[in-house]
Amino acid sequence: MTSEQPITKAELLAGLRSSAAEALATLRALPAETFEQGRYESGWNGRQILAHIASIEWTYPRLLQPPAPSPAPGATTGTAAPARPAQGGGVDAYNARQVEQRANATLADLLEEFERNREKTITAIETVDDSVLTRPARTGAGATGQVGRLLYNVAVSHVLQHTKDIAGK
Repeated sequence: MTSEQPITKAELLAGLRSSAAEALATLRALPAETFEQGRYESGWNGRQILAHIASIEWTYPRLLQPPAPSPAPGATTGTAAPARPAQGGGVDAYNARQVEQRANATLADLLEEFERNREKTITAIETVDDSVLTRPARTGAGATGQVGRLLYNVAVSHVLQHTKDIAGK
């Protein structure tokens, strides 16, 4: 779903629900040792990738927030407040901090955090007007596009890709 055609609320919600179910079923079926295997050149193993997807899920509802009332001079107008990293260092540093904060969490804790945050994302989308999904926005990582498309790309496609990464597929 990379086209600029708007995604409907029903399509987005179906994608969120099905991707969560697929990710959780796949990840829960893996032996614990799979999560300790290295998966990325940066050194992240499967457990750290799971910590990443569990931790960033909370940021997605921020894309539904209304645009900032008065952007700074030279800034792009009409975009929702991005799901920005809370501290400096850019998105990679933010992701590393989030993973580090979960270094002592169990696999069950991480799966529960992802599931709980996904439910919050779904609830947030269920409560907004459909027109919000066509509004332009920018993610904390700098991706731009329609809110619904961005949410699909980060909360559905991104999570499913990371699920495959963890499973070694």
